[in-house]
Parts: sequence; structure tokens; C-alpha cells
Amino acid sequence: MGRSTFLRMSIDKQDTLLKMMILSLCCILSFSVRLFSVLRFESVIHEFDPYFNYRTTRYLAEEGFYKFHNWFDDTAWYPLGRIIGGTIYPGLMVTSAALYHALNFFHLSIEVRNVCVFLAPLFSSLTTIVTYLLTKELSNSGAGLAAAAFVAVVPGYISRSVAGSYDNEGIAIFCMLFTYFLWVRSVKTGSVFWGIFCSLAYFYMVSSWGGYVFLINLIPIHVLVCIATGRFSHKMYVAYTTVYTVGTILSMQISFVGFQPVQTSEHMGALGVFGLCQIVAFTTYVRSRVTPKQFEVLYQFMLYVIGVVVAGIVAFLTLAGKVAPWTGRFYSLLDPSYAKNNIPIIASVSEHQPTAWSSFYFDLQLLVFFFPVGLYVCFKNLTDFNIFIIMYGVTSMYFAAVMVRLMLVLAPVMCVLAGIGANHLLCTYMKNLDSVQLKKKKKPDSSYPFKNEVATAVVFMLSLFLSMYALHSVWVTSEAYSSPSIVLSAKGHDGGRIIFDDFREAYYWLRHNTPEDAKVMSWWDYGYQITAMANRTILVDNNTWNNTHISRVGQAMASTEEHAYGIMRELDVDYVLVIFGGLTGYSSDDINKFLWMVRIGGSTDRGSHIKEKDYYTPTGEFRVDSEGSPTLLNCMMYKMCYYRFGQVYTEQSKPTGYDRVRNTEIGNKDFELDVLEEAYTTEHWIVRIYKVKDLENRGNSRT
Repeated sequence: MGRSTFLRMSIDKQDTLLKMMILSLCCILSFSVRLFSVLRFESVIHEFDPYFNYRTTRYLAEEGFYKFHNWFDDTAWYPLGRIIGGTIYPGLMVTSAALYHALNFFHLSIEVRNVCVFLAPLFSSLTTIVTYLLTKELSNSGAGLAAAAFVAVVPGYISRSVAGSYDNEGIAIFCMLFTYFLWVRSVKTGSVFWGIFCSLAYFYMVSSWGGYVFLINLIPIHVLVCIATGRFSHKMYVAYTTVYTVGTILSMQISFVGFQPVQTSEHMGALGVFGLCQIVAFTTYVRSRVTPKQFEVLYQFMLYVIGVVVAGIVAFLTLAGKVAPWTGRFYSLLDPSYAKNNIPIIASVSEHQPTAWSSFYFDLQLLVFFFPVGLYVCFKNLTDFNIFIIMYGVTSMYFAAVMVRLMLVLAPVMCVLAGIGANHLLCTYMKNLDSVQLKKKKKPDSSYPFKNEVATAVVFMLSLFLSMYALHSVWVTSEAYSSPSIVLSAKGHDGGRIIFDDFREAYYWLRHNTPEDAKVMSWWDYGYQITAMANRTILVDNNTWNNTHISRVGQAMASTEEHAYGIMRELDVDYVLVIFGGLTGYSSDDINKFLWMVRIGGSTDRGSHIKEKDYYTPTGEFRVDSEGSPTLLNCMMYKMCYYRFGQVYTEQSKPTGYDRVRNTEIGNKDFELDVLEEAYTTEHWIVRIYKVKDLENRGNSRT
């Protein structure tokens, strides 16, 4: 577009065009900054869960939805198996498969894997647009553009939306914000039309991520606060009634959800608020039809009767088992120590740990300081919609502090409120920039000395801080969130990059050197990768739905070879895979995870012989050197990790068998394996695979 054409436009059209251009730049920035992993490595899937998602998406694209929905996977959780269609949220897979077929329909040939790799960056661009729309509804277009720019590069969201991070959250954050935007629109208009659209967005959210429970509790909390503060209106009644009824019916069409919206405690709050809305609406109608005195008597009568009836129904359904209790993960959000004391399998997941204070600054940086400014602006101009964003910000702040994984839920609302706060500060001070006043040498405002100078300094500092935020976000993305966990990298002494590709090396070996029906036992962290990349049957995987089965694997790892052999023969194990970082310094190995295996292994009746204290020294230390516990030094996990390691030099001036992760010389060097034999060890010893020996032939031959 030429300059003259632009100048001939009206001011409103110029303003709209500039906003569209800025928003487009934010979308492009959001997409491009998430491609670091593709630039630094080849186009690969990250982490663990994404490999399961990729495998199921490939099956859906090749076999169709009917077979996908009825797919029984006998290579997972041997010998139990898993019904895939009824135990997942299919939104991610359906989205990718639909996009794959659409592109190929228009003769744009692309592999399913590449669709999976680039899906999260694509949806991050859509999230940028939705963030703008939501913030604009709450404040104005200036705040919306600031929020869009923030969410485009915020590390807390980038951590789950880089190229290759093919997980449910990659599209779920878009779905969540889109639902919130439509909720605000439906409340503003009181229209069934917008309520239906909000219900459809909620259905997409439910199909994509289990975090929809947060959404279906936040909206009722917003309605409840409005009822308590006298802000409940007919528009809100229409909006919530439509969203709850239609959204609940749609959500029940997801097989994995089923009747949970009307049977589980996590959903009872939404149902209770729905009932309360009907009571409030009925009360308002009755008030308009009777005298104030009659209404007072009727109101007290209804209050007592309805309270007793509702309490009785809830108590009866709970005692009868019709309403399921809260899940362990939900209890963990209310009490951070609950999982550690009662459900070790939940506590063992690093994503379920409380968030360190430093993580807030690392993942949010400048937003930490703009967030309270945005809250102040919303409180100063308190509306029904600002109440919603305040409730979203406060609740997500609490949940993110309890569980590090939920930093992902906090990041978008941080961007929204930070955008409102930044826009407020910039608008406040930029209008005080008065260069014309200085030129004409008019008398300065005596009530505000150095008005122009102060405004100039504040705007300059804000611009500097915003630039630093952009630089910080790009640096965090490059250093922390763009390296796939399956391909490790480190810097050598000469500053060059060293690549450790042991995981893919090991899975490739399993795929081509073991029988197709071989059963592989490993800790549950690596289950999805083994089935997706090695195409072998595994005992446990990252779904962690069966604590008893995982406990049995933990018992085998924590027991002596003789005892472990009985468990492995019982489970029909052919190969055992362990991760060991003592040679390279890779700290996320199975020795560092071993105490969780002990805790989970000893959490069931069959593992009652596994006692955590037996693996510590008399002084309460977990040590792998000569002073370590004899129980630890002779368990199967220790022997599999350190087999032949006692003869290896890892560092100069250090003895053989020096563990570079634990920074000590191992205590049990000279031992042989009785029931296992080494099958394969990768180049850097990160993955070690052992074959389970066959039973000895104890029969006597007859001549």
C-alpha cells in the first residue's frame, strides 16, 4: 500500500489497519520464536507424552476415526492392555488428523509427523489473536495489543508450545481463552447465540485437555461472586444457563468424560451454581408478583426448605456412591502435601511439585510486576467482566504456586492483566508528553512540576523494560525450552556442541534386534517412547492409571536379583531397560529416580517387604559409594546401572567407577549378573538394555 493511499484513509480506518498489522506481527513472532528446536535440531517430537499423542494421531490418520475410537492397544500395560478411544482426550489427535487430510486434499503433501511438530506453534498464533480479543473486551484495543505481544513470547506458555511439543496443552490454552472470550461476550449481550458458541468452544476444550475442570469451576465462581455482590442479571442468567446445559451435554459425548459432569465432586460446584441461578431467578419473579411482607415470609420458608432438601440429596448421593469423591490430583491442589503422604505415584512426577519463586520470574519476568498493576486497574473500574479476570488471575496464581505444571494456566492471564496494566501506565504518562508546550515556552503546570520530564523518563524506562522482557523471553526459549529431551546436548571444552543421541540409538536397536513380541520392562517414564519408537510391548507407561502394576515394576527394580527374577518371570519380561547418567553427568537417570520406585513399590500389599529406610545409611543418607546401604548396593537397579562401570575411567585424577552425577566412587564394583545378561549399551552409556535369562532346565535326562 502506498503512502498516499494510506493518508487518504479516514483516521478510524488507519487506526484499524495499524492494529491489524501489529496483531499480525505478534502472530508471526509467536510462531517463529517457537521454531528454535527445529533450527537447532531436526524436526523431532519432544518429551514423553507427545510420543503417545503422535502414535495415536498416526493411527487415526491411517485407520480412520471408527477404528481409532475402538482401538484396543495390546502393546501397552502388558498383560492388561489399554482401550485407547475410551481413555484419552481425542481433540488433539482429531485436530491434527483433520489438518493433515485437509492439506493433502489440496495436494499439499505433508507427513503426519510434521503436522504434529508444527501444530503447537500454529495454535500459539491463534492464541495471540484470542488474547487480543479477550483483553479488548475487558479493557480496550491498546491493552489487547499489549497482551497479544506479551503472550506471543511469554516463556511460561512457550514451554508447552514450541515446535515438537505435541501435547494436549498445545491447543488447550487456545481453547480455554477462546471459551473465556465467548463467555464474556455472552454475558455482555445476554444472547443465547453467544452462549451456544461458548458451549461449542467449551466442548472443544473438554475434548482436548483434562484441565477443563478448572474452566468449569471458574465460570461458576464468577457467577457466584456476582450473585453474592448483587451484580447478577438476566443477561448472566441466560448466558450461564445456556453454557452449562449445552456445554455439559456436549462434554458428555467424550467417552473419557462420560457421566463425570453429573457424578463427580469436581463438577458439583457448577451444578450447584446452576441450581442457585434458578432459585435466584424464581425469587426475582416471585418478588415482582407479591407484596414485600408476603415475599419476606415466603423467602424465609423457601430458604429453609431448599437448604434442607439440597443438603439431604447431596448427603444421600454421596453415601450411596452416586457422587464420586475428589481425585488425588484435585486433593493435591488443595493440600500440596497430600500426594507425598498418600499417593507417591502423583508426587513422583516433577510437574506436580510446588513452584519455586525463581520459576515465576524465569517464566514470566516483567509480567510479575505488571500483573498487580493490571489488578489495580480492574479493581479501580470494577465491572462484571473485570471481576471475572480478577478471579481468573487470583485462582490461577494459587494453583500455579501449588503445582509447577499449572504455570501454563497462569501465563495467559498474566499477559492479559499485564497488558491492561502496561496500557494504563503508557496512556497515563504519554499524554503528559508535551513537546509543543516547551516549544512555545508556555507557563508550566505549577501543580505538576517537571511534568514532561517525568513522563519522558517513565516512558523511556517502560520501553527499556519491555525490550528486556523480549530479550529474556527469546533467551529462555533458546536455552531452556528448545532442546528436545530425547536428543541431549552439552557444550564441550572448546565451546562446541556435543550431541547425545542415546535414546533414539537404543530404541532403534530394540526395534531391529528383538523379537516383535518382546516385552520390555522399564520405569513408566519411558513407556510412551518405547512403544512409539521401538514398537515393542511395554509393562507400564506414562498414563499411570494402574498404581498396582507400576508398584510391581518398582518392586522388581528395588529387590535383589533372585526376588526380581520371580517378578519378571511372572510378568513375562524379555528385556529390561534402564537410564544411567554416571558416565556423562546426565542427572535425570534412574538412580536419581530410584527412591520413587522404592516408595511406589512399597505402597501396595505385595510390596510390603520394600522399606524405604533400608536404602539409606544409618545416618539417613542415600549413598551409592562404599558407605551406602547394603540393600541398595545389591538391588537389581543398582547392578543394572553400574554393571562393568567399576572398570571405567570417567574423569582424570579420579578412580575407576567414579559417578559424575553423584560425584562419588561407587561402592560395589566387582559383581556379575546372575539372572540378566547385557544386551546393549549405547555409546555414552545413557541407555542400558538387559536380556532376562531363560529358566534353567532342571529336568533329568533319561537314557
